[in-house]
Amino acid sequence: MLALAVGTQFPDLVDKPLGWTLGVLPGGRSLAHSLVTLALVAAVAGYLGYRSRGRDASLAFVSGTLSHVLADGLYPVLEGRYVDLSYLLWPILPVPEADVGKSFLAHVAQLTLDSYVTFELALLVFATVLWWADGRPGLGTLWATGSRWVDRLVSHG
Repeated sequence: MLALAVGTQFPDLVDKPLGWTLGVLPGGRSLAHSLVTLALVAAVAGYLGYRSRGRDASLAFVSGTLSHVLADGLYPVLEGRYVDLSYLLWPILPVPEADVGKSFLAHVAQLTLDSYVTFELALLVFATVLWWADGRPGLGTLWATGSRWVDRLVSHG
């Protein structure tokens, strides 16, 4: 479950800081949003999963990453802006030009409550209510994992 959660955020955890904050990448959707990179990540994750007998975690991570990358292409496909999908083949194709400056604040400042953002917020609220009603699955695992890490840090410190 944790591998899936990390996998769904992995592309943004790599591309947004490196593209928007440090300026090392050409944008917020390039290296980790590329299917070229995803093929390499899947191969490494598969190998590590095989070696450590953690195949389920590897598959969950790769599935989460793939779902994120494909979901980012949903709005361009719905709007017929297929050129905006070029990030899927970066660095073979250039990434789409951003309409916003390269910073987190610039991207947050340009948010408006249009139909897309409203839909996404409603979906977030709905999913949160379902998760809460289902007993907040995964929270105990996350707490236990964090506790183990803290214990290790304290015992080695």
